[in-house]
Amino acid sequence: MTDAEAARDAPRYVGAIDQGTTSTRFMVFDHDGAEVGRHQLEHDQILPRAGWVEHDATQIWDRTREVVAGALASTGLTHADLAAVGVTNQRETTVVWDRRTGQPYLNAIVWQDTRTADIAAQVTADGHADLVCDRSGLPPAAYFSGGKIRWVLENVEGVREDAEAGHAVFGTTDTWLLWWLTGGPDGGIHVTDVTNASRTMLMDLRTLDWDDDLLEVFGVPRLMLPEIRSSSEVYGHTRADGPFGGEVALAGDLGDQHAALVGQVCFEPGQVKNTYGTGNFLVLNTGTEIVRSQHGLLTTVAYRFGDAPAVYALEGSIAVTGSAVQWLRDQLGVITDAAETETLAASVEDTGGVCFVPAFSGLFAPHWRPDARGAIVGLSRFNTTAHLARAALEAICYQSKDVVDAMVADACIDLRVLRVDGGVTANDLCMQIQADVLGAPVSRPVVPETTALGAAYAAGLAVGYWNDTDELVSNWRESKQWTPEWDDAQREAGHRQWTKAVQRTLDWVE
Repeated sequence: MTDAEAARDAPRYVGAIDQGTTSTRFMVFDHDGAEVGRHQLEHDQILPRAGWVEHDATQIWDRTREVVAGALASTGLTHADLAAVGVTNQRETTVVWDRRTGQPYLNAIVWQDTRTADIAAQVTADGHADLVCDRSGLPPAAYFSGGKIRWVLENVEGVREDAEAGHAVFGTTDTWLLWWLTGGPDGGIHVTDVTNASRTMLMDLRTLDWDDDLLEVFGVPRLMLPEIRSSSEVYGHTRADGPFGGEVALAGDLGDQHAALVGQVCFEPGQVKNTYGTGNFLVLNTGTEIVRSQHGLLTTVAYRFGDAPAVYALEGSIAVTGSAVQWLRDQLGVITDAAETETLAASVEDTGGVCFVPAFSGLFAPHWRPDARGAIVGLSRFNTTAHLARAALEAICYQSKDVVDAMVADACIDLRVLRVDGGVTANDLCMQIQADVLGAPVSRPVVPETTALGAAYAAGLAVGYWNDTDELVSNWRESKQWTPEWDDAQREAGHRQWTKAVQRTLDWVE
């Protein structure tokens, strides 16, 4: 075969499964990182009681099959057109299932779920907080998977016995999907990558392996846990009887925020991205150095490509940002569509003194206050729904500023530009407020779906579809940039009022 014939017959695209908090999608990208096609479906949000958030893991697998089939059908592609497929996922969400049957023992416990707050508090009360933080880079908190696994072992009958026998296994949704895509009960691989493992409170950041001391603290049998692999390598292949209809290399695996960092090509230490979704997630590349936070951030693995050294990051996780806009729509009926928020908020010059702190699940970084609850303060009879809508947008931006300030202090950096992605970045007013609040430019890329793109990049690198990260950097293009318009006095006054409002949310839950 000639070189020209080989090039013509080579797979032309890379695919990415993006399994998120509210939906699952499959996207196809070309060599320039441009989107070729997609299909996306939502799944149920199950709220059995206050503070509990669950997903049906079997429904997520069903949706995954549907979106793969839908995207391939709409583009006229088959498995043979794909060089590889990557997976990216909502992190910390915990699935425990029987490897013999593929049946989950219970609904997946979502990262937003707070039922394990008592477990986190007990770990701290027992004197293990320093150990957990030193080894895993994470404080004991309900957010992470380790406590969720312990809750299942302690509260679901028969799971501990099955786990100790090697039947009950754990995975975040990447592991769950990779297991099914490679055969499920019939030889499915049980793996995760370093980024997802770094969000469990069970992995040692230095060894990149499960830590026996941490397993003992949380009472988790090692037999339950998947093998930890890099973020970019061939883990296995899809099956002919699966949604792809043939063999495709599964070669990329990244937690969603790490995938967005890769999709934003933040490969240099000091580069920062902010993803605006259900929550906000700021990630700062710190290179191959593990930087310990003194200001309430998380130390985590950014990514690891093949056998190269792991790259680390500081992260600030904010629980409620875009979902605050959903709350205005679904619970209050203030708007009928999320896009209306911009028009409504733009109809007033400011919030009229209103501050909205959406601490529905407590406050995450940099405060880490599970006792906090949402508050709307500063109300007068003058205020309207427009002021509330604008306050919701400002809440997104001020929460992000708090995390950026912590990053600047921890890493001793100057924020030159904030790269942004996610659904809320379509709201021009919100992005302008973000630049104003930060006092720094905000930059949005041409391809806004950086989470899926990052998973595709990781998979493509593993199989040689892209030669190196320089090729990925050359793909990045800016779509729009917002520059600050506020002066320093306005910026300082706004943040001072926000800080007062945050204080009003504390000590609500005893």
